[in-house]
Amino acid sequence: MHAIRWILVVVLGWPAVAAAQVIDRPLTHATIETVQMPAWLERDGRSQPLAVGMEVRNGDKIRTGAQARVYIGLAERSTVKLGENAVLGFYSRSLKPAGNFKGALDVLKGAFRFTTHASQRMRSRREVSIRVGTATAGIRGTDLWGKSDPIRDLILLIEGNTEIRHAGVTFEMAEALTYFAVPRNGPPQALAKADPESFRQWARETEVLPGDGAAHRGGKWQVLLARAGQQGEALAAYDKARSAGYAAQVRVSPAAGGKPEKGGDWNYEVLLPQLASEQDAAVVANKVKSQLGFDAVPLR
Repeated sequence: MHAIRWILVVVLGWPAVAAAQVIDRPLTHATIETVQMPAWLERDGRSQPLAVGMEVRNGDKIRTGAQARVYIGLAERSTVKLGENAVLGFYSRSLKPAGNFKGALDVLKGAFRFTTHASQRMRSRREVSIRVGTATAGIRGTDLWGKSDPIRDLILLIEGNTEIRHAGVTFEMAEALTYFAVPRNGPPQALAKADPESFRQWARETEVLPGDGAAHRGGKWQVLLARAGQQGEALAAYDKARSAGYAAQVRVSPAAGGKPEKGGDWNYEVLLPQLASEQDAAVVANKVKSQLGFDAVPLR
């Protein structure tokens, strides 16, 4: 199994970064824009680490780990943000998702934010519903935050308006920072207003700030997890990182003075790419050192 996989890595990618490489393609239903690892994509019963540029398809499930964040760009230019320890089901069968997006987001666990930039709100049609535990919100070009946790299901309107459905009852929310909450094993609470400090704390749960240690499209920094002279060592590090939700890639190059075409040696580097800055790379290096035991270092 390893031998077959390794042949594919070398043939398809050498000498560039190869394993699990993400290919740029036209925006379809949704694409991963930012990943603060660890995070996973689950599809057809299989799991793989989430990487920038991955396409999100109908029926996919996105899962984040501790201290993780994910930004998902929808075809109609809205952004879905997930906080740590979150699980999101994605559903859409739109034939023309960029101009007429129809879909559903199922927030099974954790915090999310759905945001449509003001300049895009009139350029495309959308029919998006977001289920947060026991409550469902219909989106009409708005900014919405919510969370499902062991205490309650909550939907907060930041801007615009939304239609909330719960237990067969439908009502409108149009006042900024109003939220609807359903305690676990209890009746819904009356609509309430969040104070600015509470909103700032909640919003931080889904935001990626510079230096948080996230991968972005076009990021030029990377973290070196391991160097190896044997492919078996490289594969062991690669598998360890990816199983833990870190989208490791492998770079293969001839050893100094070697001639691989004549049976010479290779060098292998296991990397985490696309980090935005040296600070982001340093944060990720420290994280994988403590979590996985790699002697990781940032590289430009």
